[in-house]
Amino acid sequence: MINVDQLVAIDIHTHAEKSCRMPTDDEAQAMEEAKKKYFKHATGQPSIPEIASYYRERRMACVIFPVDSECATGMHRVPNDEVAELVAQNSDVMIPFASIDPHKGKMGVREARRLIEEYGVKGFKFHPSIQAFYPNDRLAYPLYELIAEHGLPALFHTGQTGIGAGMPGGGNVRLKYSNPMLLDDVAADFPDMPIILAHPSFPWQEEALSVATHKPQVYIDLSGWSPKYFPPILIQYANTLLKHKMLFGSDFPLITPDRWLADFAKIPIKDEVRPLILKENAVRLLKLRPETV
Repeated sequence: MINVDQLVAIDIHTHAEKSCRMPTDDEAQAMEEAKKKYFKHATGQPSIPEIASYYRERRMACVIFPVDSECATGMHRVPNDEVAELVAQNSDVMIPFASIDPHKGKMGVREARRLIEEYGVKGFKFHPSIQAFYPNDRLAYPLYELIAEHGLPALFHTGQTGIGAGMPGGGNVRLKYSNPMLLDDVAADFPDMPIILAHPSFPWQEEALSVATHKPQVYIDLSGWSPKYFPPILIQYANTLLKHKMLFGSDFPLITPDRWLADFAKIPIKDEVRPLILKENAVRLLKLRPETV
């Protein structure tokens, strides 16, 4: 349904944070207030149809997902089914990813299989710091096996997170789980599963670049930071060795694509590399053109 030739960009990293069917947990609302302060944004939590309209107006498409951290946090997720159903109504600009807490074991694998078979979800989002698991922990491997079986990408938060920042104890969110080097094991064990390392991976940027350079199926998305803060080594690799593996992502609604793109235009990315990052690498990874299938 997506006409990629009419798009100016594909945002690989946007969040479904508001359910149209379920009330928001009090704990989740406290996290939201902390996020607003950390990211200095006033966008709030738009609904999925509102996000679709936002991207449609800008001639962009977006990958959108919830984050399932129910076991670690006790907070209800935005249901995967709801996300998939609303995305299906906006399939001209939206690509559905799902999220399964790895601690859910066989029940989680069963849900993931159903989401693939019934809704055609195109990938899965993991946030190790919030879900409280090491990505190379064998508890997650049954999920990876299913994702790899279908040749779908798995997107992992890496590096520091703004979630819980400034709250007492960081909201009990532990940064140690999101070192990108932990995904080197996953990439070695699942060579048929594309892996996206989300965000400039502060304070482990060089580890992320190393893994993406060494493992053919590992990509990096550039979401969560304004490009004006990108470290020079990330820009260097984006222009050279990893120019076909860097992906535009905003982290909307925490950072808007308008802000991200305005700052991206000011950094020294080669003219021939810009369209790769903004759209073409995602088109190839997500198989959005018939010839890429």
